[in-house]
Amino acid sequence: MPSTELTHSYEIDAPPAALLAHLAEPQNYIGLSPLLAEVRDMRHEDGVTHYVAVERFRILGLVNHDNVIRVTLHAEDARLPAEAAVHGQVVSPGGVRMAYRFAFTAHPAGGSQVLDTLHLHTPPGLLRYAATKAAAVQAERARVLAHRLRRDT
Repeated sequence: MPSTELTHSYEIDAPPAALLAHLAEPQNYIGLSPLLAEVRDMRHEDGVTHYVAVERFRILGLVNHDNVIRVTLHAEDARLPAEAAVHGQVVSPGGVRMAYRFAFTAHPAGGSQVLDTLHLHTPPGLLRYAATKAAAVQAERARVLAHRLRRDT
């Protein structure tokens, strides 16, 4: 199965604890990806959150297609206040799989450095398309998180 890793690093004017709290809640992912339209069926067990997310695609600009994906989310807070992370897996119909990790490290002057890492695995012929979409989502996620978590100074 073809695979690739995508990384995007950026700064957010919020401490790791604020990033962890925001990204540990599945509902907060709506809007972090322009495709994500719905989050439902959340289950919490042993520090892991399982849920279903719906990605909405427009096909040829005419028809909506809902891609129902299963997501597993883990939040790591053992190193707060200096570091935290959220990671998990996404299983999508059609054989697309993704492991993700958001690692947050505090800056001495405030705010956090975010390392957003995605590991994509796709059936043959889909990797370039999936990687292009995922890279665009990473860039948009950085912008949306910066806006949502901006501290008033």
